[in-house]
Amino acid sequence: MGPENQTSISEFLLLGFSEKPEHQLPLFGLFLSMYLVTVGGNLLIMLTIGSDSHLHTPMYFFLSNLSLVDFCLVSTLVPKMLVNFLTHNKAISYADCLTQMYFFMVFTCTDNLLLGVMAYDRFVAICHPLSYVTIMSPQFCGLLVFLSWTISLLNAILHCLLVMRLLFCSEREIPHFYCDLTPVLKLSCTDTLINNFFVYFTTVLLGAFPFTGIIFSYTQICSSILRVPSTGGKCKAFSTCGSHLCVVLLFYGTVLGVYLSSSVTGSSWKNSVASVMYVVVTLMLNPFIYSLRNRDIKDALRRLINRMACSW
Repeated sequence: MGPENQTSISEFLLLGFSEKPEHQLPLFGLFLSMYLVTVGGNLLIMLTIGSDSHLHTPMYFFLSNLSLVDFCLVSTLVPKMLVNFLTHNKAISYADCLTQMYFFMVFTCTDNLLLGVMAYDRFVAICHPLSYVTIMSPQFCGLLVFLSWTISLLNAILHCLLVMRLLFCSEREIPHFYCDLTPVLKLSCTDTLINNFFVYFTTVLLGAFPFTGIIFSYTQICSSILRVPSTGGKCKAFSTCGSHLCVVLLFYGTVLGVYLSSSVTGSSWKNSVASVMYVVVTLMLNPFIYSLRNRDIKDALRRLINRMACSW
């Protein structure tokens, strides 16, 4: 296509799920319910950790940041989808699409990095317990969170700047319920070689590095736990990282599912379902995993409820 025939479109169409009118209201109810549960669960985790001095430790400091990221991530994607269900309008402006893409990349990358940081925290706590307080000082914990956010922000800015140099012609249908980088790049009628290079480069760098760190941390953790002589000691050590391990398996399992569904199948519906598992269902389950499997959180929730009941 020659330059003279190229035009820059002003909006995209998010195909999402079913286009049948009778499906829109049930889908709206389903996703609204999941959104409210996710938002409420993560806000409750943050409130519980912030209000209880017993939880002012590195592990729960990272958990509160993870809950904040999950809250922001689901709020970046689901409200627009809910509006589309109600209005039967799948259009999203170019600026809104770019904004949604930016924040989606920021929060998913931060989520990934924080899971790696939390694995390191558990590694130090179990493998080097005598040095834990010295190593995981408040300043160092703050630095780890700051670096996670900064790296994610810079990564998202890089990709968005590269997208802004592209032209988009007549094709404007995104086979997704939100603006994701890869589907948007496929719509461009200009060369995306540089974009694709940085997508693969940053995915390997920012995806493989934390995942490798998590694998290494849990290898060392398992090795240390197996050397504990008593069964009770082993169970106690495993319980301190059980919730985090469940979240890690859920996060990377759904990410792998999204990748496989997009590369193996050409069905936009299957890709959307896989993405829902990744960005909605996983975020909804995280607060339950941390609250139901963590005695400290349950005790803190009980104290918070008692204080609220007494104040009324």
